[in-house]
Amino acid sequence: MKLLLCFGTRPEWLKIKPLLRTLEKYDLLFTGQHPDLVTEVDSYTESLAFKTSTLYRINICDNKNRLDQLVSDCLLQFPQGDFDTVLVQGDTASAFSCALGAFHRNLKIVYLEAGLRTYNLKHPYPEEAYRQMISRISDINLAPTSLASDNLKNEITQGAIKVVGNTSLDNLLPYKDKCRYGNKVLVTLHRRENHPIIKDWFIEINKLAEKNPNLNFILPLHPNPNTSTHKDLLTLVDVIPPLSHSDLLDILVECRLVISDSGGIQEEGSFFNKKVIVCRKTTERPEGKDTGHLVMCDSPAKIAGIFASTLYNNTVDAACPYGDGKSAEKITKILNC
Repeated sequence: MKLLLCFGTRPEWLKIKPLLRTLEKYDLLFTGQHPDLVTEVDSYTESLAFKTSTLYRINICDNKNRLDQLVSDCLLQFPQGDFDTVLVQGDTASAFSCALGAFHRNLKIVYLEAGLRTYNLKHPYPEEAYRQMISRISDINLAPTSLASDNLKNEITQGAIKVVGNTSLDNLLPYKDKCRYGNKVLVTLHRRENHPIIKDWFIEINKLAEKNPNLNFILPLHPNPNTSTHKDLLTLVDVIPPLSHSDLLDILVECRLVISDSGGIQEEGSFFNKKVIVCRKTTERPEGKDTGHLVMCDSPAKIAGIFASTLYNNTVDAACPYGDGKSAEKITKILNC
C-alpha cells in the first residue's frame, strides 16, 4: 500500500503529523485551504524525513464562493502518482474534495476521524454533511471512539471500521505532566454557525471578564472578518493574534477552564482534564459530556450561569474519552505501512 495523505487546514495537518512519524512510505497533498500553512509545510518537506516522498499542491483560484472553488480545483487538479490509497482527515471541504477525487479514480480511501455525528446538517455547517458523505465512500473508517464506530455501524457503512482514538492527542503527550489550574480562561470562537450571533457571544464574555477580575480571559482572534470586526466589544479580554499550536497548548495546560466552539479544543482540553464550555447547540463529541469534560452552552444568554457553576467545580478526574495518545501506532499496524 502506498499512501497519499491529504490535508488543507491546520487541524488536519496537526492530526496527520503523528502518522508522518510512524509511516514508512507516503506522499502528501496540500490543498491550500489554510494558506498560512505554506511556510510550515515547506519547512517539513525540506527535512530529511521527507526526502523520499512527494508533495503535491492544489492551486486554488480566486472566487467569491471559496468552498465551490476549492472543491472544483481539488477535483480538477487531483494528482496522478504511484499511490493506490488516499487518506483524508476530518470534515472540511479539503477532506470531502480529496475523498471524492479518489473515489472518481477508483482509489482506496482511508478516513481518519470517521463517525463523528450530530445528525443535524446545520450544526455544524457544512462539516456534518461532509463527514457523512466521506464515510459512505471510504474503504477503511478509522473511528476515534466506540460511539463513533457505532454510528457508522448503524448507518450500515460499507467500509471496514476500526477504533483507534484520535491522533491529535499523540501531539500532547510531552505536555501532559505540565498541567495545572491557573487563573487563565482560554476562549476560542470562530465556527460558521456562530457568526450571526458572534456579537452576543463577545458581549457576554466581556461581562464574564468584568465579573471575574481575578481571571485572565485570553482570546486568540480568528482572522475571519465575521469574527474579527467585532473585537472592540472585548474591552476586558486579552485579545491576541492567532497562535501557533505549541503556544496554544502552553495556555491550555495552565488555564482554569475553556470557552470554545472548536472541535479540536474539546479533545485537547479533555486530554488535559480541563472543562470546556462548548458554545454550540450540539457536539459530535458527546463522550465528553458523560465524563464531565464538556459542558454545553447553546446560547450567549446562558453563558453567565453556566460559567459560574463550572468555575465553582472546574476540575475533572476521569480518563479522556477520545484516546490515549498512541493512535498513530495503531493506525500504522492496521494499514501495514
